[in-house]
Amino acid sequence: MLYIDGKWVQASDGKTFIVTNPATGETLGQVADGGKEDTRMAIEAAHRAFPAWSALPAKERAQYMMEAVQIMRQRIERLAETITKEMGKPLREARSEIQMGLEYLEWYAEEGKRVYGDTIPASTANKRLLVLKQPVGVVAAITPWNFPFSMITRKIAPAIAAGCTVVLKPAPATPLTAIAIFEAFEKAGFPPGVVNLITSDRATEVGEELMSNPLVRKITFTGSTAVGKLLMKQAADTMKKVSFELGGHAPFIVFEDADLEKAAEGVIASKFRNAGQTCICTNRIYVHEQVAEPFGAILTDKVKALRLGNGLDEATQIGPLINQAALDKVDQHVRDAVEKGAQVLCGGSRWLEGEGAKGYFYQPTLLMNVKKSMRIAQEETFGPVAPIFVFRDEEEVIREANDTRYGLAAYFYTRDLSRAIRVMEALEYGIVGVNDPVPTTVQAPFGGVKESGIGREGGKYGIEEYLEEKFVSIGL
Repeated sequence: MLYIDGKWVQASDGKTFIVTNPATGETLGQVADGGKEDTRMAIEAAHRAFPAWSALPAKERAQYMMEAVQIMRQRIERLAETITKEMGKPLREARSEIQMGLEYLEWYAEEGKRVYGDTIPASTANKRLLVLKQPVGVVAAITPWNFPFSMITRKIAPAIAAGCTVVLKPAPATPLTAIAIFEAFEKAGFPPGVVNLITSDRATEVGEELMSNPLVRKITFTGSTAVGKLLMKQAADTMKKVSFELGGHAPFIVFEDADLEKAAEGVIASKFRNAGQTCICTNRIYVHEQVAEPFGAILTDKVKALRLGNGLDEATQIGPLINQAALDKVDQHVRDAVEKGAQVLCGGSRWLEGEGAKGYFYQPTLLMNVKKSMRIAQEETFGPVAPIFVFRDEEEVIREANDTRYGLAAYFYTRDLSRAIRVMEALEYGIVGVNDPVPTTVQAPFGGVKESGIGREGGKYGIEEYLEEKFVSIGL
């Protein structure tokens, strides 16, 4: 069902869509398929709720948020199971995602209390100059399926903490997680219209209403670069404020002085988390020619040890891909690489054994002798495939790492402090992990440069995306 103006309702035209488990193919349920009219009603509800919600002291808004956190903490296992069934990730990863998602709510419940303005020294004695920070208004949030819990809270938390109201459209693959979050919001007593949910498989129809409606003053979106570009064009018509977290093509550099064991563990953590379906996961591994052979051997052993299976099995480390299209893309990237001379060190095909035949599983794969001419070197794979390139020197690898239209995340391993400083400054990315494969944390900014997006989420930086500065000049 949809959640509009504090009520659970069916789509106005009665349409629904099916949610399936990518590990088994089984139907998990049917949910309301919201359309243009439902979206308009949600926007209007958010608009009506905005004056009262924005007028509340930040401390009171925080109380609602913390109540929702407590409710969801009591439901972690149920929430984790829902995530795993909807999109396949192992339960341990689902629990970790929920923890981070709740930390976003907790962080912004406090950060909302620290939205400060400024007093500016006047140039004349008969004036006083002030800067006020005020919420932008109604926010439209569009979230992806790969982190169906934390991506929602990472957007909603700073918005409502700042005093904005929200209309959320989650990915059609994972609506059940979004519904569970909003059930907690409802139980926490959020006033009607502050948070609204439109589950929908009609992305174009809903998106057009969100983008064209002048009552929506801010759009926040996580997804593909192609869709982000389209939304940005549409936002221009009503001059909406935008923040976009888009595609990535992260390099992972292993210098000759690196701890090879730790670097290989870093690749496993970065590349194979969520079956490689993360926007900041490693996509290109660059290894110095002096250590390419031993590093390849270490990494191969670790990749071979990864266990595939249904995410509901506690022993599973790699779950399924989200759908057939995702599976086909991964397979095409591997086939193209092999045809052009890449060597398969392990994996290289679909997993069709046992329960693997029922779902969208692909074996964890390691490729050697990868070249720039291959598709996998140019496109985001979004799957459990790690291609290895060999490089000669620091200048070359920085040039190769930056040779992409994307600029979300990058990683490198070295024991040389001087090199670490040089390389972190030279990499053209919004996030850089130095000997750290998992840099994301709630108190730090998350976002990219170039075609990987605009704006930041997380920390004190994230709430600024939902505020406007108002300059006030007072004549005495």
